[in-house]
Amino acid sequence: MAKREKRVDLAQLKDVVDEIVGRMGVIEKFGKAADHIKGMADIETEHFGIAVVTVDGDLVTGADADTPFPIQSISKVFALTLALRAFDDEVWKRVGREPSGDPFNSIVDLERHKGIPRNPFINPGALVVCDMLLDIGKEHGVPKTVREFLIGEIGEKDFGEVSEIVKEDGKTSGYSNRALANLSKHFENLHHDVEAVMKLYVAQCAIELDCRQLALAGRYLMRDGADGKTEDSRHHARLARRINSLMMTCGQYDGSGDFAFRVGLPAKSGVGGGILAIAPDIASVAVWSPTLDENGNSLLGTLALEQLTERMGWSIFG
Repeated sequence: MAKREKRVDLAQLKDVVDEIVGRMGVIEKFGKAADHIKGMADIETEHFGIAVVTVDGDLVTGADADTPFPIQSISKVFALTLALRAFDDEVWKRVGREPSGDPFNSIVDLERHKGIPRNPFINPGALVVCDMLLDIGKEHGVPKTVREFLIGEIGEKDFGEVSEIVKEDGKTSGYSNRALANLSKHFENLHHDVEAVMKLYVAQCAIELDCRQLALAGRYLMRDGADGKTEDSRHHARLARRINSLMMTCGQYDGSGDFAFRVGLPAKSGVGGGILAIAPDIASVAVWSPTLDENGNSLLGTLALEQLTERMGWSIFG
């Protein structure tokens, strides 16, 4: 049997990543690190990292790719994955699939829709998903927490301990999230105790990964598994497509439309400065730079992904 040609030109990819790293190093840093989380605004912002894992199994990294950072809202992708694996379409009875058009922590939007969050990537949606994770049992055959899931996907147990900055902020000043959780409970869309949900939510947001580990964690979303030979492969393909579609439409807060226009890949950002982007059946890409734009997305990370997709031709729009 003839050996299949690689889907990614590794030499070209290395050249493109090296060029991007050089460009990011000379761009004037503007924007700011997240300042709504105590301690985050003090983090040094003169950093940039990138890692690309291809469907062929190659890994290309650049700059600060081995510097850990709190994944924050990127964890919502993995939490949603667990909920869908455990409960399938039951998830959509409690969480919507539409862009919100409001801030990611809007309590007005949640009240307007009577406790049903617009999508799983805004804070009220993520809290409802965490409430579902508390119902996962042995009979579901999936991990109960994002951390357990990541250990299996990355193949490592020694990734960063939870960020104390994020963990402490969640304990002492996560008032808006508690308000969202309480309002969800008022509308009977939160089944567990608010503090139990908050504990799980804060713990997953505070997990620290570096770019290499985050790119490895996203591999299950780039492999569409659509060989059609088994029910498992078809189910995997369906799950990956659904999560990628939500990442495309809702993954960058209020900057999702502009990101789709500029980058053209499904992606999820976090205010820790990370972005996980998926080129389906081609690559899983992680970038990190803690300087944020006005929408709370990594400024240099977005620029880097824009250049990567342009040079490699990876936009899903052709």
